[in-house]
Amino acid sequence: MNSQRGKILVIRGGAIGDFILTLPAIAALRRQFPQAHLAVLGYPHIVQLAIAGGLVDQASSIEARALAGFFARNGPLARDLADYFSEFDLIVSYLYDPDEIFRTNVGRCSPAQFIVCPHRPDERAQVHAAKVYLKPLERLAIFEADPVPQLHLSLAPKASLAARRHPDKSAEMSLTDSEASPAVPPRLALHPGSGSDRKNWPEDRWAELLQRLVDLTVHNLLLIGGEVEGERLQRLAAALPPARTRVAQSLPLTELARLLARCQGFVGHDSGISHLAAALGLPALVLWGATDEAIWRPPSRKVVIRRDPAGLELLPVRTVFDDIRQLWPAH
Repeated sequence: MNSQRGKILVIRGGAIGDFILTLPAIAALRRQFPQAHLAVLGYPHIVQLAIAGGLVDQASSIEARALAGFFARNGPLARDLADYFSEFDLIVSYLYDPDEIFRTNVGRCSPAQFIVCPHRPDERAQVHAAKVYLKPLERLAIFEADPVPQLHLSLAPKASLAARRHPDKSAEMSLTDSEASPAVPPRLALHPGSGSDRKNWPEDRWAELLQRLVDLTVHNLLLIGGEVEGERLQRLAAALPPARTRVAQSLPLTELARLLARCQGFVGHDSGISHLAAALGLPALVLWGATDEAIWRPPSRKVVIRRDPAGLELLPVRTVFDDIRQLWPAH
């Protein structure tokens, strides 16, 4: 890109963890081109994090129906989107586009330099995903950028999300603790779910762990979950004292991030929320299953990975409880 004041677009689909592991690349572009207008195109409920963290100037939705034409060979290109792409001097795409159909169609309406990036790392190479996502930026003379995702939330977003709000009917927070003392933040956040059951520690072990935390520590607990984890979350919370427990279910990610940032620590699985907590700088204990740790773990030095040679489902409650007491001693 020739001009420091040009316009840059980063396109990123994927889940929460995929986006957070791409934050180092977005941050590197911001540092390399501080005067440029930096935009991101992605899923609106996820890319709002980049706005809240002050990393980008604009975020737009990849869910626009008219975008489908860009994925069809010689497809019809919506005029408004063609005009949108034509505004950029540099487009960095992490979309899955093996036949480069999307890239070709964008080239039909935009003179922008187009950098193709992998949507996922090749696990055979054993290189961490964040480093894989940074590698293509070497074409822009960006070398040795910090591969650790960092999200520093500003008090007020720099710009509004240029996309429709994520249609989550249950995007509300249910509180099981007393509202009489809202100044007392939850101390320990726990996410007993993930995007896949095979990544989850068994529910009965979570229940035993939570009871131990209530009985043997002074920690107040914040239980986190999405819509799919609602019943599990409510079952776990029902057995705990309301004065010590708060439930945050299906919150918009920026609200969840601000709540997490107030916590002392985080315990969870191999999930996007664990990546979010790590990017916020929280010390975290992550209960890990069969996923390749060298590629997918949150790269923060504040993250401790706990696994069991016999498999996640056999990880003892006592081991996890001892880890928590060592990481976050009760005062």
